[in-house]
Amino acid sequence: MGPLAGIRILEIGHMLAGPYATMMLADLGAEVIKIEPPDGDISRQVGDSYFASLNRGKRSICVDLTSEAGQRELGELVAESHALLANLKPSAIHRYGLTYDALRRWNDRIVCLALTGFGLEAGDDPAFDYVIQATTGVAALTGDPLGPPTLPGYSAADNSAGLTAALGLLAQIVSGRGGQVEVSLRDVMLSQLNYRASSYLNDGVEPRRLPMGAHSYYVPAQLFPTADGYLALFITHDKFWRLFAAEADIVGPATMKERAERRDEVLALVVGALATDTAASWESRLRPLGVPVAAVRTLPEALAANPEVIVDAGAFRLIRSPIQIAGYEPDYGAPPRLDEHGGANLGVL
Repeated sequence: MGPLAGIRILEIGHMLAGPYATMMLADLGAEVIKIEPPDGDISRQVGDSYFASLNRGKRSICVDLTSEAGQRELGELVAESHALLANLKPSAIHRYGLTYDALRRWNDRIVCLALTGFGLEAGDDPAFDYVIQATTGVAALTGDPLGPPTLPGYSAADNSAGLTAALGLLAQIVSGRGGQVEVSLRDVMLSQLNYRASSYLNDGVEPRRLPMGAHSYYVPAQLFPTADGYLALFITHDKFWRLFAAEADIVGPATMKERAERRDEVLALVVGALATDTAASWESRLRPLGVPVAAVRTLPEALAANPEVIVDAGAFRLIRSPIQIAGYEPDYGAPPRLDEHGGANLGVL
């Protein structure tokens, strides 16, 4: 049995952040009931593999929350559950009565988590992943300084907010008290800019983009071209530098502070050295020495190199839970068909 066995969580949401949060909890043994509108979560329209990547191991029931009968059914579910996660715009969360104040009459120990773009009382401004990355400064920090701002190749804001929501929901369940919990995508991404924000707020250092994704302080810590392919090299401690410099046959500033102050000089040395061999070869030479390094791989190459992370969930091959607990192997169930568990098929705790 998983560590969350016996915990029932209701999910009312769509697309990514909320469903990702509850899928993480389902992987840990929670019973997750996905409450969908009659036409289903809109992510079903994106494609079966997309839906599966966010909804494995859940149950699905259709409830029309706009109807009196649907509201009664919601109340009956709340009475038998530990938590409800709502990932909708704030007006919809209020309109459908998905807050603790609205649901406590059914269960005063229910935990209600509102996962929104800017906050439960902040209005309905659209808050999709790319919008949040733009408005919080993440996009402005990403990309080459001579080019436009850019975005990572995955939904960084949605996934990060989902993980944060799962943590917040569990924290309130563990407290034994019902109540309202809020997580917004904006707050999550600003929180993830922690040291960048602290440097600006306390030292007046405004963040800026550096070539090849370079770190704002550590040198050399960025991507580098090689004779074939790109290499990620992340040297922080002076020991790492000594090991790398000896293998690369270069001499440069010995301390972290000196390397930061003489960034251009150090980078010129490193670029010249790395150009003499391939990314794959540098990785094989430096990794046994303990130097933080990796050749840049595509996703197919990364999956081929790490087959243990691929699991079967019904007919789908997916990435396993990132949480590994000794003695427990998740039961990666298939994603549910729409309303598969409606009516008598749901069962009780």
